[in-house]
Amino acid sequence: MISWKMISRILGFLLYIESLLMLLCSAFGFYFGENDRWPFVISAGISLLVGGVLNYLGREADKRFGRRDGYIIVTFSWIVFSLIGMLPFLLSRHLTSVTDAFFETMSGFTTTGASVLPNIEALPHGLLFWRSMTQWIGGLGIIFFTIAVLPVFGVGGVQLFAAEATGPRHDKVHPRIEVTAKWIWSIYVGLTVICALLFAVGDMEWFDCICHAMCTTATGGFSTRNASIGAFDSAYIEYVTIFFMFISGINFTLLFTTIFKRKVRKLFDDTEFHWYIGLALSFTLLIALGLTIVRGGEFEASFREALFQVVSVQTTTGFVSADYMLWPPILWFLLSVVMYFGACAGSTSGAIKCVRIAMVMKAVRNEFLRIIHPNAIIPLRISGNVIHSKAKITLLAFFMLYALVIFFGWLIMIAIGLDFMDAYGIVVSCVSNVGPALGNYASINSWAPLPDAAKWVSAFLMLIGRLELFSVLLLLTPGFWRKS
Repeated sequence: MISWKMISRILGFLLYIESLLMLLCSAFGFYFGENDRWPFVISAGISLLVGGVLNYLGREADKRFGRRDGYIIVTFSWIVFSLIGMLPFLLSRHLTSVTDAFFETMSGFTTTGASVLPNIEALPHGLLFWRSMTQWIGGLGIIFFTIAVLPVFGVGGVQLFAAEATGPRHDKVHPRIEVTAKWIWSIYVGLTVICALLFAVGDMEWFDCICHAMCTTATGGFSTRNASIGAFDSAYIEYVTIFFMFISGINFTLLFTTIFKRKVRKLFDDTEFHWYIGLALSFTLLIALGLTIVRGGEFEASFREALFQVVSVQTTTGFVSADYMLWPPILWFLLSVVMYFGACAGSTSGAIKCVRIAMVMKAVRNEFLRIIHPNAIIPLRISGNVIHSKAKITLLAFFMLYALVIFFGWLIMIAIGLDFMDAYGIVVSCVSNVGPALGNYASINSWAPLPDAAKWVSAFLMLIGRLELFSVLLLLTPGFWRKS
């Protein structure tokens, strides 16, 4: 049986947290004397009210908590957070369409970074901070935050962890998942603070430092400037952004082991990390050489431009320092390939993840070896661990489902009226949670011209991409809702 009362109670508690975050944003409105302060106060009140109703409905909830309950909470929390989170945009009248407001908020919480706002710099400080906050909360995951506080309800977080972290790696730094969540959140906060301080050294204004630091460590990509990181025209700021985007793309439990347990060797022995850094450097060098040949000039400028865009796309951050659609087509085609990779499992990035790429490539290599040596037993190993047949089947299912989602999403976008390249770029960008796409929706271009139907489809693709397909699509299967 599904424990609807416990689900309702946890969702209500999450809305209490969202109301506090909105009140924090209203403080910026009061400080700067802008017109978004009361919309945030009203939105916080609505969030508190809805949370209270859900908590009341969940009174005397049974503390039993099953796996199906976990999948429902994971999916519903992102939807409910986005529905309430869009209110400040609507009440402040900076977005007048429910479609646009929901799209912008879902893009924030899923750390996709695509925006329908035509002039970001015209927004008041409270809304700018709210956009950054949605990405920062969504970076590690709404549920991952919840796991850290679940003992309040007297239940464990293993079911939620399994539902949100559906990838091939479920590393823990402590036997209790709640303690693991708290340690990882401490690293996340620490990276954000250090990133903000280093931005400040580069003469970035304090408000921009905070917002960009949150979106960098969340690998989200919402900027306070229309031209994104390119607006600062600073090599120092670009290199700081590159460094923290890359660090945030590493498995956070691996970061914990490296930083606090001082097991640096474990990082460099990790197969996924090898693939992560190898793919980033390979595509950076290819694109940098191409830019140098086409443009001439200093290699450093081309290398930095290529490195920034590659790391931003691979970590699915979405910041840009240059318009890559002005590159020769072969170079932005290479960048579009990087959109599929993602960074490491257990990081804040989206897309396929490097560990899956490594597993597939090693499986292909093993098949060639079996053809040559048909009687040989050749295990598939990742970081010295043997990957069992169950994980291989799950891997195959994931790749098949990923391809089907992109294919049908692409088909739907074309049916809605988008052209071939725009439709493809948007679907890949949304499913991979990258943000910038191709064609008319590349780089810093606003997604406002998209038809409303395409925006709703995009928001759905962002959600299933952020939760790695299975968690959301599972709820659409009849078998999930059967009592037995």
